[in-house]
Amino acid sequence: MAHPSPESGQASVEAVAVVPAVVLAAVVAWQLVLTGHTLWLCAGAAHAASRADTVGLSPERAARSALPESLERGLSVERRAEGGVRVTVRVPLLVRVWRSPVKVAASSSLGAGG
Repeated sequence: MAHPSPESGQASVEAVAVVPAVVLAAVVAWQLVLTGHTLWLCAGAAHAASRADTVGLSPERAARSALPESLERGLSVERRAEGGVRVTVRVPLLVRVWRSPVKVAASSSLGAGG
């Protein structure tokens, strides 16, 4: 009967040690994707708010209608002195128990300049 070598379980131990690092990398990557998507949605909401403001409607209401309900809680809409609208949204976290300290903002102006 052959005895297993002392190194036979090393691959299993290495695999178990690498799994947390792979999971962490996947979570960080997904959070970055979520942040980029939030910024994209924020820019769309700023454009909608700017259009509404140009025609005399509520920019905040337009921004809210352009965002999914999950992003409306951290929404802030402000009219800029130089014209246009700035929309700020809190970036959601993958773990919804915690509240994200990170916010993204986008501005849009439909004035004579663009």
